[in-house]
Amino acid sequence: MERTYVMIKPDGVQRNLVGEIISRFEKKGFKIAGLKMLQLDRAMAEKHYKEHIGKPFFEALAAYITSGPVVAMVLEGKDVVSTARAMNGATNPANSGAGTIRGDYAIEVGRNVIHGSDSVESAAREIGIYFTEKELCEYQMVLDRWIYE
Repeated sequence: MERTYVMIKPDGVQRNLVGEIISRFEKKGFKIAGLKMLQLDRAMAEKHYKEHIGKPFFEALAAYITSGPVVAMVLEGKDVVSTARAMNGATNPANSGAGTIRGDYAIEVGRNVIHGSDSVESAAREIGIYFTEKELCEYQMVLDRWIYE
């Protein structure tokens, strides 16, 4: 099964959306392999957003992502990277449809509630920033037979 990294950003935590967002992924049928709340520091922000360092918006992005706690999670399931991104909606909430997390809960790009890895490779890199292998759980869900053929 594929794994992806999802982070509920500080605005999602502050708006009490954590339970709702986790519930959406669980109801879809994805397994939570890792879950924790943490406060990112500047070094973690730079690791996570390394491709944006030096861009005009980076300082504001780093200040925002370190402004409050986030919820980091690893989801597991078939095609979880692309499906979780579709559930998140477009980066710009104005382009996100109703029923997506951003479409339902976000208005501005700079406060778009959630992050999801954009590829299997990015997921592996991002999971490695936030979790050790010992922090990830391997288990069978009883419901798998009702979710997968």
